[in-house]
Amino acid sequence: MQGGCFCGSIRYEIPEGDYLVVNCHCTMCRKTSAAAFVTWIIVPSESFQYLSGNPKSLQSSTKATRHFCPDCGTPLAFFTEERPENTDVTTGSLDNPEQAIPTADVYEDSKLSWLHLAKHTEQKQ
Repeated sequence: MQGGCFCGSIRYEIPEGDYLVVNCHCTMCRKTSAAAFVTWIIVPSESFQYLSGNPKSLQSSTKATRHFCPDCGTPLAFFTEERPENTDVTTGSLDNPEQAIPTADVYEDSKLSWLHLAKHTEQKQ
């Protein structure tokens, strides 16, 4: 699977696979994306690689770093010391985000009160 930023400066690749995909409602994801939540596909860190371009890093907490395009601002990836074996990739930056269907919500305690999502019951094959 490939993806990249809005302007095309940065491209990345991850192998096809059966990955966990979650909607994150934490306040940091909301602020850094300017969205109600961010959907992440969680992949093994050794499987994620940039093909072109150099993302900018933002130290968003003492334990986490976020990558984004320095030209267009597209959020791309999230890295945390708590899960160094995983890289979280924004599903919205995938070329085909339909491949990454969320199956869980995290940090629902900070979910916006006006946000009501349809519950995912069965993934179509």
